[in-house]
Amino acid sequence: MSQTIAAMTDAATRLSAIREKLIRAAQLAGRAPEAVELIAISKTRVAEEIMPLITAGQRSFGENRVQEAQAKWPALRGSMPDIRLHLVGQLQSNKAEEAVALFDAIHTIDRPSLIAALAKAIAKTGRRPDCYVQVNIGEEPQKGGCAIGDLPMLLAMAADVGLPVIGLMAVPPVDLEPAPYFALLADLARRHDLAGLSMGMSGDYETAAMLGATCVRVGTALFGVRD
Repeated sequence: MSQTIAAMTDAATRLSAIREKLIRAAQLAGRAPEAVELIAISKTRVAEEIMPLITAGQRSFGENRVQEAQAKWPALRGSMPDIRLHLVGQLQSNKAEEAVALFDAIHTIDRPSLIAALAKAIAKTGRRPDCYVQVNIGEEPQKGGCAIGDLPMLLAMAADVGLPVIGLMAVPPVDLEPAPYFALLADLARRHDLAGLSMGMSGDYETAAMLGATCVRVGTALFGVRD
């Protein structure tokens, strides 16, 4: 078997296994499986690693940096107009217009200056990517995201400038049981009438799906461990 065929087979196998686990988790929670969008986190991955997943049917991908996404996705998207591209890394306000032009969803909105920059970019470009406010759910100083107490203020500001916020995003603390943090994020979303929940990664996406995730962000489990 050639290396290319082997890579495609491996990608299809991993993708199928994760989709089956997501379906099972959603069904156990009484949710429709199609309510959970699987985002393949392709940051630092090259085209040769990404194409086998596209060939296997994966259409949602996540990147951490605007510049990296600009370098590889126009060509990858070429004949695949149905690909959805998500920005899941921290965004500088001066990159807001580039992000709005490229991404279909932005998951890391966490401060007033970024809200203002994105609203200006949306007005200029006419593109309206889905927006998520990132919450620092574990109150960790080293992580991005707004404080829980600042969430009402940020959501009000986003509404005032017409930012299309559809949900919340969070990354629970490493090495702690994630379920309580997922449940807290889901509760915050309910309180603010937001349907979207971007939560869950390679190690805990099944738990996230059972607790209401509408997007799970999976990298290693789909692409394999980096060399």
